Amino acid sequence: MITTQQLMTKYGSPSQNGSPYLTTLNLPYPMVLAWDKKVSVTKISCHKLVKENLNSIFKELLSTYGLAGIKRLGIDIYGGCFNYRKMRNGTDWSRHSWAVAIDLDPERNSLNQSSKTAQFAKPDYKAMIDIFYKNGFVSLGREKNYDWMHFEVAK
Repeated sequence: MITTQQLMTKYGSPSQNGSPYLTTLNLPYPMVLAWDKKVSVTKISCHKLVKENLNSIFKELLSTYGLAGIKRLGIDIYGGCFNYRKMRNGTDWSRHSWAVAIDLDPERNSLNQSSKTAQFAKPDYKAMIDIFYKNGFVSLGREKNYDWMHFEVAK
């Protein structure tokens, strides 16, 4: 996993408004906001250096699961990418401050859930997590057995 110093070297300092590093990614399938599932998400803000990685991830998820599978499994529930803040209970910057991390389906994969209770720990999601790894992201769930919603750039 990448350290904060490595993030600063490669991605720059985090910025409250995300400039100059934020860019827009048009998603290959619609998602919904985790906190208001009536709101459709068709594009997200992410760091310009991970845009193509995320685009590849979402295209491959669509190819692997199909839109119906993505919806059935909750892979389309968007929990956020850019959020300028410190880590929970910490002093270090969250990876979301650089927009190099994304959260999916936070209700069923919350911070304190382990592989015993997290949805993304189930076998149906192995291909999804493998797709993130193939495209340069790691799963905190797989790596640390908590925060299964969270995927962040590996380097």
